[in-house]
Amino acid sequence: MAGKTRSTRLTALICGGVVLTMTGAAFAAVPLYQLFCQVTGFNGTVMRADAAPTETLDRTVSVRFDTNVRNLPMIFRAEQVSQRVRIGETGVAYFDVTNTSDKPIQARASYNVVPEQTGAYFQKLQCFCFDDQTIAAGETRQFPVQYFVAPEMATDAEVDGVQEITLSYTFYPVAEDEQTRVAAAPLRAGSTGAG
Repeated sequence: MAGKTRSTRLTALICGGVVLTMTGAAFAAVPLYQLFCQVTGFNGTVMRADAAPTETLDRTVSVRFDTNVRNLPMIFRAEQVSQRVRIGETGVAYFDVTNTSDKPIQARASYNVVPEQTGAYFQKLQCFCFDDQTIAAGETRQFPVQYFVAPEMATDAEVDGVQEITLSYTFYPVAEDEQTRVAAAPLRAGSTGAG
């Protein structure tokens, strides 16, 4: 009888440990996946660079800019539709954001590129998307993005022939992001998230 009680306790402890581990994994899955995407460029996630390349190639690529807003009273647009840059050359694009409401907005911009395979090569040195932004009521702000397409792209057969890359931004409320993350974390244990 004592052996059976000990076995039952051990089973209960193992089950409790599995539940705690799964709960922890559910909360860690989304941030870890996002970190993985940012480090590898997986799923079209743009990488953050510390320095510009030292090599510039003769090959050029057209970079198109796409802007979107989700659940915010704002106007968000790129000052230029596209730019042609040499691979390895640093480009600068400007974006304008206008808060059309009578209250300040705290927002965050998510980003990605297509084709997805170019995510590992499209890198940013400076971007408003690295931090949350607070835009005062009625304010218009200009945000620069400093970027380059890494020279290594020219030797990757998977992206051979790519002549246009689309950089897409979506501004969304910071509060919505935090509420969504907290509410959905236990449900995301089996999902892959978005990079």
